[in-house]
Amino acid sequence: MSPGDYGTKAVPSYIAAEAETTPLPKITVPVAPPPASSSKGLGDLPMRVVYRAIAVAAGVVVLGAGATVVLLNRDDPAATAAAPPPHSAAVVVPSAASASAASGAAAPAAGAVATPGLSPLSSPLSSALSSPVASTGTSATPGTTASAASSPAAGADAVDPALAAALKDPRLPALPKNSRRLRSLPGRAAATHGLVKDRRSGVALPRFTKTWALAKPAPFASRQLLPKVKGASYRGMLVSCPVPIPEQKTLRDTAFLAARWTLNHHPSGATITWTASQPFKAGKREGWLLGYTVHYTLKGKKRVSAAALALVDVPEKKPAVVFVTIPDSQKKRWHDINKVMSSVKAL
Repeated sequence: MSPGDYGTKAVPSYIAAEAETTPLPKITVPVAPPPASSSKGLGDLPMRVVYRAIAVAAGVVVLGAGATVVLLNRDDPAATAAAPPPHSAAVVVPSAASASAASGAAAPAAGAVATPGLSPLSSPLSSALSSPVASTGTSATPGTTASAASSPAAGADAVDPALAAALKDPRLPALPKNSRRLRSLPGRAAATHGLVKDRRSGVALPRFTKTWALAKPAPFASRQLLPKVKGASYRGMLVSCPVPIPEQKTLRDTAFLAARWTLNHHPSGATITWTASQPFKAGKREGWLLGYTVHYTLKGKKRVSAAALALVDVPEKKPAVVFVTIPDSQKKRWHDINKVMSSVKAL
């Protein structure tokens, strides 16, 4: 019997089992991936970020160490004791105005000639005044402290070398402590005609006629001369110029130093005794006036000259100096000194 002989009848189960079957499709369930991590590991960071982090950490450590050292040393008594005092290197030197007059201010220089109208000033001696110099690292004694306090120029700053040298110069004593006005000198003032206006120095002074003559100013800014005297190698001179020495802190000290400079225009070996020391007004400007007698020897004979110096404070310039000196061989002209000092004006 062939398979088709059964028609529509039911097919026995043993026959149906041998029938060809279609294989079932394989079902694969995909495995879910692990959830992504929101944080990155150290290996995921760029190297430049790692280097920056290391540098910041190192800086914090260094700053912390420095702060620790400062805090530990702040209260260390040994470190405090090792620090030098702030003013240990100060040099205290008295000024010309208050230096000790014991070196001879009260008496004329050796060989001085007593001359009417030119008597020297007597400056009271003071044993409390001295010339202390405090060296670096040396503590001041009570006597040094008292002397430094009485000196106008004493302070933390070192004195100018030129002034220090002048204070030790035996040719001129220290200025008198108190001011003294210029006395009226003997004689009669010469006639004048207007003023000599020294614009280089910033001052004006009287222009004498007849007796005095204008001369070539060099090395000064202006110069007037008395005529030569027969047998004398020295004659009267009136000059003006910017002060040719280092300017000091006070007009008084600068005038003192300028008076020492005027010895260059007197015979060799000349010495000074003071006859006047006073502040004055040169018009509207402040000034300081010094009067003095110059002692020297010419041809074996002791001679003197009357001299005066006016130092004027000039705006925006060095102070101006007006200097006049007249020897005793021309003593009739000594009163011209009063005329000059009373006529000096700032331009």
